[in-house]
Amino acid sequence: MNRVLRSKKDWAQQIIFLGPCLLFFVIIVLVPFALGFYYAFTDWNGLDLDKAVWTGADNWRKIFMNDDKFWESLIFTLKFTVISVIFSNILALSLALILTRSLKTRKILRTVFFMPNVIGGILLGYIWQFIFTKGFSTIGELTGLSFFQLPWLGTPSTGFWGLIIVFIWQTAGYMMVIYIAALAGTPKDLIEAAQIDGARPHQLLRKIYIPLIMPAITICLFLTTSNAFKMFDLNLSLTKGGPGTSTQSLAYNIYAEALINNRYGLGTAKALLFFLAVSAITIAQVWVTKRKEVSA
Repeated sequence: MNRVLRSKKDWAQQIIFLGPCLLFFVIIVLVPFALGFYYAFTDWNGLDLDKAVWTGADNWRKIFMNDDKFWESLIFTLKFTVISVIFSNILALSLALILTRSLKTRKILRTVFFMPNVIGGILLGYIWQFIFTKGFSTIGELTGLSFFQLPWLGTPSTGFWGLIIVFIWQTAGYMMVIYIAALAGTPKDLIEAAQIDGARPHQLLRKIYIPLIMPAITICLFLTTSNAFKMFDLNLSLTKGGPGTSTQSLAYNIYAEALINNRYGLGTAKALLFFLAVSAITIAQVWVTKRKEVSA
């Protein structure tokens, strides 16, 4: 009898504490996600539910056979993700290695490098838009350096690299903090023993630091990969996918399809493909890096 009462009491506590959160999660996340599967097979303008016409596989045929912009956006997003993930993690790890040394200004520098992550993506994009169009041109006129005189948001190639610069500038500081925490947990006696044996800095990095901080690398690669794939706010505020649609990310293409062209059914189908692509890539990345983790 006491066991039954205790079980009921436990269930009551779980319902009281977890019930509201679970209810909101179902309403805000699971229900819209489930409805998305239905709307992906309809022709709907996003305004009137009665006008959602079932079209079967028409949206999917359009995507795979008649939507070149979608595939151009996918290729752009893949290139952007690969380059930005590599460079942002290299920069973050480099900063972490420098700022774990006995520097007097390391706390200030950590704060400075972390600050860009605090700024919202929309605001950050407009700030860098001003820097690219006004700040760089002024520096170019004063110094005569061709780097600052480039039309940074005016051509497809410079717009692509402009987005990468801003993304890395925003992301590297946050990843740096994760790497600093991981480096702080590495065994000091192991490093000292390697140094006594004559290990050079690059050997310490390759043979000791990287294997021991592999869990942090897994996390940072996962975060940067998913964030780069989902990059939308910088794209919206910095280039708006231009010139033309040459710098249009996949997330921006879905936004334009649904909210600008008012084709919510087609936009939802693209969003589902986007979800499957991001899920597959991030799961594969985590699986590969998890296998390389070692224990100290």
